Amino acid sequence: MKRSVCNIVFGGIGGQGILKASEICATAALCEGHHVKKSEVHGMAQRGGSVESHVRFGDAVYSPLVGAGLADFLVCFHKDEHQRLRPFLKPGGTDLTDYLEPAARAITHPRHLNTFLVGALSARLGIGEESWTKAMHAVFDAKILEENLKVFRAGRSVEIQ
Repeated sequence: MKRSVCNIVFGGIGGQGILKASEICATAALCEGHHVKKSEVHGMAQRGGSVESHVRFGDAVYSPLVGAGLADFLVCFHKDEHQRLRPFLKPGGTDLTDYLEPAARAITHPRHLNTFLVGALSARLGIGEESWTKAMHAVFDAKILEENLKVFRAGRSVEIQ
C-alpha cells in the first residue's frame, strides 16, 4: 500500500535543538520503515541565528527540501521565526506554534523545548511509540535519556484547547 510523503519543517534560532529534534523525527521514521530525507539550513553559525531543518518521509522521497506551501507540519521553536517559516505550511497543515506556551509551563529547562515539541508532533504522525523510543535511545546520551523520555511523553500527551 502506498503511503504519501509527510513533510515537516522545524525552525527556530541556534541553540534551541532544532537539528536534534529533526534527527529524532528522521530516526523514528526510519525505524518505522519509511524512506527518509533530511536537510538542515543554518543561518548564522552561532547561537541566536536562524536555523531550520526539513524532514520528509514516506515510500519514496527524492528531495530533502520541503517547498513553500507543502509542509504538513510546522514546528517553530521561537515565535520570532514563525513569520519567516509560515509560508512553508500547506493549507490545512498543522502549525505547532501554539504548543510553545504549554511547553514553557511544562519544562524545567529551556534545553527540553525541542524534546517536548517533538513529543507533541509524534502524537500526530502515525509513527509508533516504540519507534520514537528507539530514536530517542539512538540520539541521546544515556545520562540524559530518561529525563528526555519523560519530557517527550509530556509533549506527546499535551492537548491544546
